[in-house]
Amino acid sequence: MKRFGLVGFPLGHSFSKKYFDEKFEKLQLKDHTYWTFEMELLHEFPTLWMVYKDLIGVNVTVPHKKNVMIYLDRLDTSALKVGAVNVVKKEMKSLVGYNTDYRAFLISLNGWIGKFEGKALILGNGGASKAVQVALDDLKIQFNVVSRIKETGDYTYNQLSENPSVLSQFHLIINTTPLGMHPKSDTMPDIPYSFIKKGHYLYDLIYNPSETLFLTKGKENGAATKNGKEMLELQAEMSWDIWKNS
Repeated sequence: MKRFGLVGFPLGHSFSKKYFDEKFEKLQLKDHTYWTFEMELLHEFPTLWMVYKDLIGVNVTVPHKKNVMIYLDRLDTSALKVGAVNVVKKEMKSLVGYNTDYRAFLISLNGWIGKFEGKALILGNGGASKAVQVALDDLKIQFNVVSRIKETGDYTYNQLSENPSVLSQFHLIINTTPLGMHPKSDTMPDIPYSFIKKGHYLYDLIYNPSETLFLTKGKENGAATKNGKEMLELQAEMSWDIWKNS
């Protein structure tokens, strides 16, 4: 048996198991299986590889994309570049971390809006945000980061509330936070939505629900919107490319 899986907390929102179950069935890989490993505390991570000797690789999702790195033996150049990991593969006796998020986001964003001349505002400063930042650097799109804490971003949400016209400077706004994700789909980033207009692009890395309140608010004000499903599918295929020759 070749076992794969997903590590994160919570995992009720994940489509990864269904995606890979269907993929293995389509490829007639009857000896392949995909599990979910819901893990609130990451110190349990090394135990997985001791308990499941047939575990080949895992995807890593929120909130562990940065903290998982201390449990790995080596980082691929993609993970080093981003400073976060969303794919782990067992190679011989070593655990190697990769990042497919940034490349998947880059391809998805570029396919959606093409060459972009404006500035981007990234909501959040976690592991997913790091991937988006690297992608925007590669696309030569200037950006600023919004964080709850002043020291970890260029703006805080309070600063945006106090000076909402700042939003007019950014025509691409990307939500990398879990706000709005199922089952807490009644939440959204606290930004001044009334300053979003036609000509704005709102990209939400969340895919469940397919339209978050963040996207709904943007659409109501004339913005173009996109959710994270395409990015997720792209990164899943890149994960499979990493694992499949094991």
